[in-house]
Amino acid sequence: MPSPETPLETLLKAQIAATGPILLADYMTACLLHPDHGYYTTRDPLGRDGDFITSPEISQMFGELLGLCMAQSWVDQGAPTPFILAELGPGRGTLMADLLRATRAVPGFHAAAQIHLIEASPSLRAVQQKTFATHAVTWAKKIDDLPNSLPLYLIANEFFDALPIRQFTRHTDGWCETIIGVANETLAKGYAAPTQIPSLAHRLDDTIPGDVVETRPDAAPIMARIGGQITAQGGAALVVDYGNWRSKGDTLQAMRDHAFANPFTAPGTADLTAHVDFEALAQAALPARATGLTDQGAVLARLGIGARAERLARNLTGAALENHLTATQRLTRPEEMGSLFKALALYPPNRPAPPGFD
Repeated sequence: MPSPETPLETLLKAQIAATGPILLADYMTACLLHPDHGYYTTRDPLGRDGDFITSPEISQMFGELLGLCMAQSWVDQGAPTPFILAELGPGRGTLMADLLRATRAVPGFHAAAQIHLIEASPSLRAVQQKTFATHAVTWAKKIDDLPNSLPLYLIANEFFDALPIRQFTRHTDGWCETIIGVANETLAKGYAAPTQIPSLAHRLDDTIPGDVVETRPDAAPIMARIGGQITAQGGAALVVDYGNWRSKGDTLQAMRDHAFANPFTAPGTADLTAHVDFEALAQAALPARATGLTDQGAVLARLGIGARAERLARNLTGAALENHLTATQRLTRPEEMGSLFKALALYPPNRPAPPGFD
């Protein structure tokens, strides 16, 4: 017996019946951020009690090492004062909290930092406010709310994968965009008529009819703002996510209760993501320089996760030690998150790359 439809499903079906199929990007936006029924606006999705778990929730070492990377980059650029320390999509605030703890001993770093968290989810913002009850933190809904006249040091971990995508399948007569309609009383994807897409002209060289290419309309202006500010004012950005240098294939997926689900079933109750096209991010951030794409495990190794893991292990025994070792392996092993997740750093054209990325 089919499950009763969610309130968002009812609304989407009514919209489609009235105005026709909707773009996949609009579907994702509704599923994730609808003010009353969106996935991120109605719950805390993280952790063992949620639907997925991120690297900062797996081990404190992730945020500590990225924090020390940021602090060293700040020192390498002359320790500018003041500066913006920002995170896109900070979840529960775990990464930023670990970053701040790890950098307490860096002279002047905390005194110079103006902490900004960019968070669109009211439920997650409420969690973050508890996490940073004793810190001076400014919240914003979008990156354009950040001051643009100061150096910018920014982290985005598993942020871009949740931005809505447009999906195009190559056809002999152009590109067919994925659309969402209703078939047999259920939401289902279909395809618009083929058309020429000038922005995908460069993908004709590496695709054939039947291949799928995904784009993220909202990513480019975000990266342009980050790259522009870093170029003009100084700073650095670390982007960690799952994906590849160039998008190819249908990568849309839904996660519910730590398992894959149908993206078009029970909208509003599952996390929707897709692989990140890091080439597009780097291009949008020009003229800021971008490092090559590096496996998460390799970056963490260069930043010293081996030594940090060993030091933490000295004070652990039994189940706590076993959990620590398992977490370390999960972050770094190629068959787990070590190769699935990639890292990219941005920095000013006349400055060194952040440590671990040089």
